[in-house]
Amino acid sequence: MSFVTYDLIFLALFIVFVILFLATRKKNLTRQGIIYLYRTQLGIKFIDTFAKKFEKILRPLQYVVIASGYILMVTMVWYFGKSVYLYFTTPLANLISAPPVAPLIPYFPKLFGLESFFPPLYFTYFIIIIGIVAISHEFSHGIFARLHGFKIHSTGFAFLGPILGAFVEPDEKQMSKAKKVPQLSVLAAGTFANIVMTILFGLIFWLFFASLFVPAGVKFNTYALNELNVDGITVIGNSTIREGLLELAVGNRTYFVDYVGWERAVNAESKTLIVYENSPAFRAQLSGAIMEINGQKVTSQEELSRVIQEYEAGDTLEIKSAILENDRDSEYEEKEFSIELEERNGKAFLGIGFFPISNRGIVGIVYNLTFAKIKEPAVFYISKWGEFGWFVYYLLWWTIIINLLVALFNMLPLSILDGGRFFYLTIWGITGSEKAGKKAYLFATWILVLMLFLLMVRWAFRFV
Repeated sequence: MSFVTYDLIFLALFIVFVILFLATRKKNLTRQGIIYLYRTQLGIKFIDTFAKKFEKILRPLQYVVIASGYILMVTMVWYFGKSVYLYFTTPLANLISAPPVAPLIPYFPKLFGLESFFPPLYFTYFIIIIGIVAISHEFSHGIFARLHGFKIHSTGFAFLGPILGAFVEPDEKQMSKAKKVPQLSVLAAGTFANIVMTILFGLIFWLFFASLFVPAGVKFNTYALNELNVDGITVIGNSTIREGLLELAVGNRTYFVDYVGWERAVNAESKTLIVYENSPAFRAQLSGAIMEINGQKVTSQEELSRVIQEYEAGDTLEIKSAILENDRDSEYEEKEFSIELEERNGKAFLGIGFFPISNRGIVGIVYNLTFAKIKEPAVFYISKWGEFGWFVYYLLWWTIIINLLVALFNMLPLSILDGGRFFYLTIWGITGSEKAGKKAYLFATWILVLMLFLLMVRWAFRFV
């Protein structure tokens, strides 16, 4: 059986366990809407002990915690605003099938057609990560609440079907009567803990990868390209080399382009068009990650270039390639290609290329935090632990990503989030008016809700 089968069995057993657990502990169970809260005293002693033992460190640290809250809030608001702008001014809504507001649930990459962007998010991953994220987040709230003398009524678990969360319940009346700095530190403590977890698991991820993964090949992501003047192009017809491409000619040279690219160029009356060259690699439909050339192993882009230049035009290369399944390095099969090199600018020419991966925006930041400094994007790696190594790899990857996303999302100035009250207290402190704080807080909430609604409407209209 595949791991997905085991994962779904685990999901079913977990649902049964949750039902039995809640049914036999009704005294501690309360319902708030569709969420069930199971209250306990579990962890309160630990919170008290930790707050007392490290008080001298936590007192000055609270100002770092508050500062991190402002940094996260400004960062998230800026990226959210930028995302809305791009969603309405670029073809982004048409290119991404997933809705702009989608729950982070198990199997969401598969459910929303994002498997080429994200690794699988199994339920096993999800339940482990939620435990790490929620417990560190909520216990941090509790530790800073006890630091300032606020009583903790209970801790516990929140259940939304099979989705598990955690909570710590400080005395709200005590908090609301306290000065603003203590309140701000308690509110920002959860997201600060998530940032600490992001850094901690980032280090574990780096050590794990450096110790157990070895380079085994090079992945190219395009064939050789050229830019042509549209006026000089003659359309020959459908490509016999690769389905879905149009064969073109300029003079006595042949090129290829996909239908969408050709139609866009024609409809937009573009003067130029980017096309594939009729290169040796293109004709052979070379694919995957190049592992060996004539028996020589290649493990870097520089090594690949050096090996190719050891040959001349007319020489034949026996290339062993790893064909990746779903673009995941953990699953591949080997395939051999026999390709004759051509000459280009006095050098041997195979005809492959490497598009740089963007390092801009929040996706770029996440990529650089988790991949670029550890894993060269063009290099194909194998795990010394086989499939289990990749299982742990993606578990650690998702732990980093989800901790970071929770930290950012929770500091949005939205009423149901930590950032809502944090924003309200900030405006109150700046203006000296609680009324101004409440108005700003409500205004920010409604603006964000409106923007989320407009995003969903824009996404829905892509189907019209």
